[in-house]
Amino acid sequence: MSLFHKLNPAIVPTSPREKLRASLGALTGILATGLVSTIALQSDASVPLLVAPMGASAVLLFAAPASPLAQPWSILGGNLIAAIIGVSCAKFLGAPLLAAAIAVSAAIAIMLMLNCLHPPSGAVALTAVLGGPAIQKAGYWFVLSPIALNSVILLVIALLFNNVTGRRYPHATPGSQPSRQGTADPAPSHRIGVVASDIEAVIQEQDEFIDVSPDDLDLLFHKAQIRAFERQTSAVTCSDIMSRDVIFATMGQSLKSVWRIFMTRHVKALPVVDANGKLAGIVGLEDFLENSVLSSDGSLKLGLGHRMLALFSKRQLPTRVDEIMQTRVQSAIPETRITSLVSPMVDQGLDQMPVVDADNRLVGIVSQSDLLAALFQSELDQMAITRRR
Repeated sequence: MSLFHKLNPAIVPTSPREKLRASLGALTGILATGLVSTIALQSDASVPLLVAPMGASAVLLFAAPASPLAQPWSILGGNLIAAIIGVSCAKFLGAPLLAAAIAVSAAIAIMLMLNCLHPPSGAVALTAVLGGPAIQKAGYWFVLSPIALNSVILLVIALLFNNVTGRRYPHATPGSQPSRQGTADPAPSHRIGVVASDIEAVIQEQDEFIDVSPDDLDLLFHKAQIRAFERQTSAVTCSDIMSRDVIFATMGQSLKSVWRIFMTRHVKALPVVDANGKLAGIVGLEDFLENSVLSSDGSLKLGLGHRMLALFSKRQLPTRVDEIMQTRVQSAIPETRITSLVSPMVDQGLDQMPVVDADNRLVGIVSQSDLLAALFQSELDQMAITRRR
């Protein structure tokens, strides 16, 4: 391996669009911070209106907003702590070089203890010591202006810009779906293989700062597992396993007739289509319960007594399926790989996944049984291939 490759960092490549987004974010953030600081402090302020460490903060906030080093507590806590330490060292330690070294080292130590490590804060501590007569004269006022002012403005711009351009900020890794029963168990797809505690243990063994959160590592690892499994399953799709003779309800259909389907066909959910066969919603057993139309013995409460009770309570009693169905429906297309169904159907507990065409017409349905059988058969096929090798 050449010296160049050894020194060249293994940064994950990003698209030209992402590079442009980060650059425009830094432009917007620094420009807005400078303008607002100028208005707030006036142009004749003795201290700088915009300090150099904010440029380094902008790199993290806009080019790496998912980094733990770029989160709000990191920038606010890190910059303010470093500024206080830097001003204190400049005041009470005579030699500038010694004061600068102690300020930076103490800032790092306290940021690590308070979980607000922010690399540009090291430059803030250094600026407080070596920034010149104006900063030394300002004393602890330097902590509030310009450090706190610059940090808050830049952070607000980062919050707005990143979220408007499709980057969650503050960054929060989507956690695995909790148990449907409300227990502390992890989601079914996260109970085997590498689990979160394994990742945390390896990070602790490494005993050095890694600029990725454990939650992000866990998410990336499980996504990589799914991609690997997709490759092994030869890209089996919904079209290969879905039921095409679909049982469904129609808009306007009475609850009595829909309930009869549930009782006679032993299904847990039914897709609901409109007059053109397009998917309009889905209805499940929970919808009957939540709308108080199902008795404890499993019969419908649509008799005269229930209608009278609804009349006296001034509550309209639903009688049609479209009055209780869920309109926000997760669906798939025939080309969707079955591995993409694991999370919604296993972790979120969806009983059935409607399959629609390009015009949103219902063309099939994948049940949990269909998915389980397909995954089991794929595993058997993969084992057979391995034995032949």
